[in-house]
Parts: sequence; C-alpha cells; structure tokens
Amino acid sequence: MADGGCAAINTKIEEGEGGYILEDVPHLTDYLPSLLTYPNPLQDNPAYSVVKQYFVDVDDTVAQKIVVHKNGDRGIHFRRAGPRQKVYFKSDEVHACIVTCGGLCPGLNTVIREIVCGLHYMYGVSKIIGIDFQGGYMGFYSKNTVTLTPKVVNDIHKRGGTVLGTSRGGHDTSKIVDSIQDRGINQVYVIGGDGTQKGAAVIYEEVRRRGLKVSVAGIPKTIDNDIPVIDRSFGFDTAVEEAQRAINAAHVEAESTENGIGVVKLMGRYSGFIAMYATLASRDVDCCLIPESPFFLEGKGGLFQFIRKRLKENGHMVIVIAEGAGQDLLTESMQSMGQQDASGNKQLQDVGFWISHRIKVHTFADFGLTVMIVADPTYMIRAIPGNASDNVYCTLLAQSAVHGAMAGYTGFTCGPVNGRHSYIPFNVSIALSLSLSPSRIGMK
Repeated sequence: MADGGCAAINTKIEEGEGGYILEDVPHLTDYLPSLLTYPNPLQDNPAYSVVKQYFVDVDDTVAQKIVVHKNGDRGIHFRRAGPRQKVYFKSDEVHACIVTCGGLCPGLNTVIREIVCGLHYMYGVSKIIGIDFQGGYMGFYSKNTVTLTPKVVNDIHKRGGTVLGTSRGGHDTSKIVDSIQDRGINQVYVIGGDGTQKGAAVIYEEVRRRGLKVSVAGIPKTIDNDIPVIDRSFGFDTAVEEAQRAINAAHVEAESTENGIGVVKLMGRYSGFIAMYATLASRDVDCCLIPESPFFLEGKGGLFQFIRKRLKENGHMVIVIAEGAGQDLLTESMQSMGQQDASGNKQLQDVGFWISHRIKVHTFADFGLTVMIVADPTYMIRAIPGNASDNVYCTLLAQSAVHGAMAGYTGFTCGPVNGRHSYIPFNVSIALSLSLSPSRIGMK
C-alpha cells in the first residue's frame, strides 16, 4: 500500500444489558449531521409493496455467536442488512462505481451484475460506472471507465472472470479519493479479499477526513473461504464442485495403474477449506493435507508410512494437498526467502511438485515402480462462472451492499453471520483477519 498501511479506523461500539455489544457500522451522519433523508423508493415498487414488514427495523441486530452459556454475556452483535424505510440519497443524485481487485473467483460477474440491477430496478439509479482499463485500484488513475446498465451486464453472470478487469497492489489513497471526488462519485462498491478491504478502509477514512458524502461498501471475496466473521465467501461452493472433477480424474488414473498415486493440489494459502470440503464430498481421497494441520514425511506416523499402508491395502491412492500445506518442510533452497507478490502475500513454492518428487525418490522397493499423477486445477477453478448456489448468494451479497449504501452506511463489508446477512465494520473484519493470519499484509 503506497501510504504505508491501514489507517486507524473510527469505531462505534454500543453496550447494553446482559453483555450486549453492538459493533456498529459508520454512517454518513457521523460527520455530516445535517443530511436530508428521503422515503425509500421500494415502498412504491409493486414488486415489494405487497410484502409485509419488508423494511428492516433500525434496531435489528445479528449475534456473532448463537451458542452461549445461560449465565454468559450476549456478546457481539452486528447491524442486520437489508432495506431501510429512509434513504440518504435521491435516485437521480447517485453516481456509483464498482471496482474488482485481487485474484479471480467464480461469481465476480454475478456480484457486478446484481449491484447494477439492484441499484437500477430497486432504487432507480441510472449513473453507474465500472473502474476498467488497468483494473483494480490502479483503474482509478485512468480516465477510462465503462458505463454499466442492466442491458450491458445482462449475461455477464454466465462468464467467468470479471468484465471490469482486476489487478493486485497499486493502491494510492490520495489519488483514488481525488478520482472519486473529481468524477462526482458518491457510492463506491469494492469487491475483493482481505487486502482489498484494507484498501477500502483507508479510502473510507480519507473520504471522511475530506467530509465527502460518499458511501464506501465492501463485498468480501476469497475463493479460499477464509474471511472471518461471515459464514462463507462467494465462489467457494463452485470451487469445491469443480475441484471434485480433478480429484475424480486423479482417482481414475491412479486406480487404472498398479501402485498408482494421484496428487491433486488445490487452492488454500492459509486455510484448507477447499481441499477438505472437496475431499469430504468426493469420498475417493485417501489423504488430505492442509495448512492448519502440520504433518511429517518419515518415521512412525509419517506420510510415507501411510502411503505404504494404503498401497498394500488398495494398490493405489489419492492425495489432496492445499497449496499452503507443508511449506515448513520444503528445504531452504526451495523457499522463497521472504519474497512477496504484488499483493504483499508471501510467495509459496509448488508443494504439489515437491511432495510428488519426495514420494518418487523415497524407496518403495517392495512395491516396484510407483506411478505419479499430479493435477493442479487452480486456474481452471478460478476462471469458471459461479454455480447456481453461488449465483443466488452473490445476489444477496450485492443487494445487501446496495441497501446499506443507500441507507447512508459506509465503511462496512457485508455477509451472512449465522445465516443472517449483516453489516460488519471494516475495522472488525480487518482485525480478525490479521489475528487469524498475521503474515497476510498488503493488497490481496
């Protein structure tokens, strides 16, 4: 990040009886107290007006933990997401922009589509642009943008990737907010991972410092499903489903060969959700290696001993390994020696190649020749469109962000907490992300 990291974020914490704590999201009226309110256009929309209690009560909150002791505190709560009776923007004054950052993920185009359609059909907004050209935060420095309308985005959910382009790094807060101010943008929708959300947080702080009427809303994205607080991240279901194809192929190959071993490397830099869920779903995997569970190769209880046992029993086996697993076992000559990518993430060695090489050179004399099949479907998985489940989920995320921004909330990310969509302050999601993975810095 060009300005040296994430700024101290203004927080709003309310405490009530029984240990009730509300981690409230910032609001435009916190620094612009004289803003006018307007009736929500949804109340006159025939598609919504027949629904009883459609608007969310201002005091509705969602508990972070639903399992508590009878004598314990009620704990932390978040604002419930959804449409409010009053909004802080007139439809014709809204000038929204959407930006996608970081790596690709199934469902990105669906989120873009539903932000556009939500703003247009629910709130009558017509001025929506996408930050294009270079993609990501660097796109703010370009004069090129793409006008987004329901017609333009109508079929993009059927395609993988992002129609806006994406990039890593390139974050300069002052330049970005200058661009927002010069273009007259007053709603910013940022789609990205934990590093991107850090960038959105400092954009919000700079917007607040300048006293601008600009809502900054984040839609969390990581295919690894390792965003804290929220139940799951979009694209994860699709990734698990697609990963099974690679596992099935490796299993067929291994089963068709004497002493065949299939190794499938899947995404998962700091967490092994994709590897573990794909393993549980496929039922063809003999061993799943993830970053959260250290392992060793030789000796009693080691991986080699388990491989020997499995080959004796079945004559073949399948190993699934997350990309971040076993990095501590790689020899120093193979380590990246602290190198980082443009997002500030530590560069990982190819653990799939490494572990297959170690298995090959290990002596299995009593088995004869062991045939290795190594599959790395990472880019095939990242680049596909979202499946039905993820498309529905992306719609809910996008609409939650739109409702929040129109209601005047800012400096927040959104997602389901215990099944209820909520607004989570940037500072909470960032702090928890750092506590879970302290080595993750910079833009993801």
